[in-house]
Amino acid sequence: MSTSSYTARTRAPGPGAPLILAFHGTGGDEHQFFDLAGQLVPGAGIVSPRGDVLEHGAARFFRRRGEGVYDMDDLGERTQKMAAFVGAHRAANPGTPVFGFGYSNGANILAAVAMAHPDLFDRIGLLHPLIPWQPQPAPGLAGTPVLITAGRRDPICPWPLTERLIDWFGAQGASVTTSIHEGGHDLRQPELIALRALLTAPLHSRGEP
Repeated sequence: MSTSSYTARTRAPGPGAPLILAFHGTGGDEHQFFDLAGQLVPGAGIVSPRGDVLEHGAARFFRRRGEGVYDMDDLGERTQKMAAFVGAHRAANPGTPVFGFGYSNGANILAAVAMAHPDLFDRIGLLHPLIPWQPQPAPGLAGTPVLITAGRRDPICPWPLTERLIDWFGAQGASVTTSIHEGGHDLRQPELIALRALLTAPLHSRGEP
């Protein structure tokens, strides 16, 4: 797979800066979080792909059969395609830390890729993810900084499933932080502050901390 397998908006990283992959939510596109990523980490390289599945005209990263009901075969195929895309960008930027963050559907494809290929991301930000399946163990995530944000009254991402996901990452040995509010599926300022903290913490060598 090549770095051109998705339509994407990109920017090369500056000296010593990380490469950030930003994944939009349902109905978003490659522009949704591109500027935000640049604001959070000035000088960072950015790769913001557009999902290649359409649901009633809205771009997504994988198919679903209903709200919270995923087409797991399609998710598996799309996960491998995205993993190859991320891997190609890693290979094109040797020695550069690779971070990822995504919102809603973007968080879900990011989580799926990280679960299947723990070596691809050095830091992971999951904003309002919904993982309705029970993931297999992924000990390769040990030590990886992971941020999970959520709303306790999110009608799309039920809080008990978010709690289960937080516990799962913790059980893999990931360094988990959270930003939880009492609302729904909306992104709030404390979540963005937590995301900035994740992405701008001092850099270490690969395999941090």
